[in-house]
Amino acid sequence: MGLANPDLSGSTAFITGTTRGIGKQLALALAEQGCNIVSTGKTTDDDDTELAGSIEQTAREVRERGPEALALELDLRDESRVGAVVDEAIDHFGEIDIVINNASAIQLANIADLPANRFDLLTEVNVRGTHLVAHAFADHLAGLEESWLLSNSPPVVTDRSPGKAPYAWSKLGMSFITLSLAEELASDDVGCNTFWPVTSIDTRATRHFGLGTEDDWRTPAIVADAVLEILARDPSECTGNSFYDEALLREAGVTDFSEYNLTEGDPAPMSAQLFDPEFEREY
Repeated sequence: MGLANPDLSGSTAFITGTTRGIGKQLALALAEQGCNIVSTGKTTDDDDTELAGSIEQTAREVRERGPEALALELDLRDESRVGAVVDEAIDHFGEIDIVINNASAIQLANIADLPANRFDLLTEVNVRGTHLVAHAFADHLAGLEESWLLSNSPPVVTDRSPGKAPYAWSKLGMSFITLSLAEELASDDVGCNTFWPVTSIDTRATRHFGLGTEDDWRTPAIVADAVLEILARDPSECTGNSFYDEALLREAGVTDFSEYNLTEGDPAPMSAQLFDPEFEREY
C-alpha cells in the first residue's frame, strides 16, 4: 500500500461534526499529519447526554497528537453563529486552509411519511449549512496561496431517490454547492471536491437507523485515508471532482480493504447505491 501521508504541519482544518464518527476520525487523521484542528459540533462537555464524544474531547485527542486544537460549539442552522465561529477560528489561527463540510442530518423516509419539520432539518443542516460555511469561508480561502473546501456528499448522478428523496435532495445539494464553488474559485487555487464512501460506515447514525449490520459496514478510517489522498494533491489541479473512497485508495495502490471491514468479507456498495442504484465496482 502506498497511502499518502501529506505533511500538513502549518495547516489548519475547520471540520463540522467532529464529536464522533467520520468527523472525529477526520480530525484525528489530519492531526496525525501535523494539522491544527477547529473542532465543531453541537455536543459539548457540558451537555447531559449519554452520547459518547464531544467537541472538546476530540480537541483533547488532537492535542495529544501534537497539533493545536480549538473547540467551538456550532449549530449549522444558526446563520449568525456560523459567521461568528468562522471569524473566531480565523482570528485564533490566522489562516484556515482546509474546510470540511462533514456534519449531516439523516432520515430515510418516503415523502408521505416525512413531516415538514424533518424536511427542514435535513435541508437546513445539510445543504443550507454547507452553503453558510462555504459563504463564510470563500473569500478567506481565495486569498490564500492554496486551500481546500471538501464536502462529505455523493456524486450527482440521479434525478430521483424514492424512499429517501428529502435526504437525497439535501446531500446532493451539498455536492451541488461544492462543485459550483469549484468553478467560482477556479482562478484562486481552491480545491473544491466531494468525497463519499462506497460502503456504509460504522457510525452512530448507521446503527441508530439500522442501516444494515456489521457485515455491511467499514470503519471511518477508510474515509479519512481517502481525504488524505485528496489533500496530498495540488488544489489548483484537483478541483471540481466527486470522489469515492475506494477509487481514491485503489489509485493509491490499495487492493485489500479488509483492514477497514468490521467483519470478514467485503461489504456491498450500499452507500454508493443509495444515490446511484446502478453503481458497480470497477474491478
